[in-house]
Amino acid sequence: MMLLKVIALLLAIGCLNAEVYFEEKFENDNWKTEWIYSKHPGKEFGKFVHSAGSFYNDADLDKGIQTSQDARFYALSNKFDGFSNKGKPLVVQFSVKHEQNIDCGGGYVKLFDCSLDQTDMHGESPYEIMFGPDICGPGTKKVHVILSYKGKNHLINKDIRCKDDVYTHFYTLIVKPDNTYEVLIDNEKVESGNLEDDWDFLAPKKIKDPNAKKPEDWDDKATIPDPDDKKPEDWDKPEHIPDPDASKPEDWDDEMDGEWEPPMVDNPDYKGEWQAKQLDNPNYKGAWEHPEIDNPEYSADDNLYLRNEICTVGFDLWQVKSGTIFDNVLITDDIELASKVAAEVKNTQAGEKKVKELQDEVQRKKDEEESKKNADKDDEDDDDDDDNTESKQETEDNGHDEL
Repeated sequence: MMLLKVIALLLAIGCLNAEVYFEEKFENDNWKTEWIYSKHPGKEFGKFVHSAGSFYNDADLDKGIQTSQDARFYALSNKFDGFSNKGKPLVVQFSVKHEQNIDCGGGYVKLFDCSLDQTDMHGESPYEIMFGPDICGPGTKKVHVILSYKGKNHLINKDIRCKDDVYTHFYTLIVKPDNTYEVLIDNEKVESGNLEDDWDFLAPKKIKDPNAKKPEDWDDKATIPDPDDKKPEDWDKPEHIPDPDASKPEDWDDEMDGEWEPPMVDNPDYKGEWQAKQLDNPNYKGAWEHPEIDNPEYSADDNLYLRNEICTVGFDLWQVKSGTIFDNVLITDDIELASKVAAEVKNTQAGEKKVKELQDEVQRKKDEEESKKNADKDDEDDDDDDDNTESKQETEDNGHDEL
């Protein structure tokens, strides 16, 4: 009983120590003053608008910031009190809704240190983490997980597919102090592993021994030609022969057309290039494997997970077709809190689908009515054309009668 109380106390202490570094639900218009647009020269930037989109579960709660102009760069950021995730999990979570059925564009966030000049944020600005979906045509539908290490950006070595429908989806990245990570979509784990294994942060532990060479007498041929196998004397036949059924055309003139030659056809007796039968090689030693040695340039790092300073979150992306809604941004060390927030996505999606199905049905009926109107108008036009034709014919006939 005492042990259970101690465990409960430790869990309570852990909850008390959990921190929310940044949270943004875009519930009102405060974001217009708290978030800063970049003014980096040479870029044509688009504007965000406060909207729940054209279909939603809750008109107020589902409001986020929506890209509003096609073929634009977007660069918007928010600075908060800086923190380090030393010894703690780092959770980055937000929701994305591509209700425009996006064809090409980013849907990710970036986390920066405190040195970022928000009014000059652009694609080359150094960042700590880039995370979220990226879609461009049928070939690119991935979740980016890019981490900075010693000033260089490193992409994850795994291919994580993102959602590509028109509904809201939550994306969650968890980086733990034991150098492991998880990626979740809609609160379900889609990828996980070890930072050292899945990113090229460090030099490889092993390298091929530069002093090792395959022995000259190493035989790596599994089979050899049978030395006793001889090519048959009647083997060699031409691949093509003159067509035996062809005959010289009757109107062929040798002086004018030259000497007639029958066209060539495939030779049914052609057997191809002769090759001796293969036998197992008695001297076969298998494929030679280059021996490896410890890489002197490898150095382990227990702090691959560590971000010494994070204090800015930003949307820095390009979209061909606008309409994406970003919402529910959460940066914390509380994994349970993030999971609880993301769990609401099922209700959000159910509401969105219900409203969209009703809208689609209304649109379908409208299209049917419009199509019927157009068909009726075409019939009326055809009738008018027939009447005009008959009237013209009557006029011509009357004219002939008078003559």
